Amino acid sequence: MNSNVQSAKQQLLDDFGKVVSDAEGLLKAVGSVPGDKAAEMRATVEMSLNTAKARLRQIQGAAVEKTTATARAADAYVHDNPWPLIGAAAVVGFVLGLVVRDGD
Repeated sequence: MNSNVQSAKQQLLDDFGKVVSDAEGLLKAVGSVPGDKAAEMRATVEMSLNTAKARLRQIQGAAVEKTTATARAADAYVHDNPWPLIGAAAVVGFVLGLVVRDGD
């Protein structure tokens, strides 16, 4: 379940990055439109875009920190409790061996 959440979060970040990129392209295209109203709109969009980019960097940084912390915790658990994990791996190997043997 946690990997599904991580995958969904990464997809959201990727999609958000694409939206920001597309908005930057749109902003450049609209840059040549004359008029005060267009200038105000460009300024508003540019400010919103900068805010969105800053938020995206913040979210990515938090995701990296959480992933690193989770990896460190898992590593510490494995080092502190090797025998239960070895036992679990042996049980899984035994069960897989039975399944493969019954399949022949």
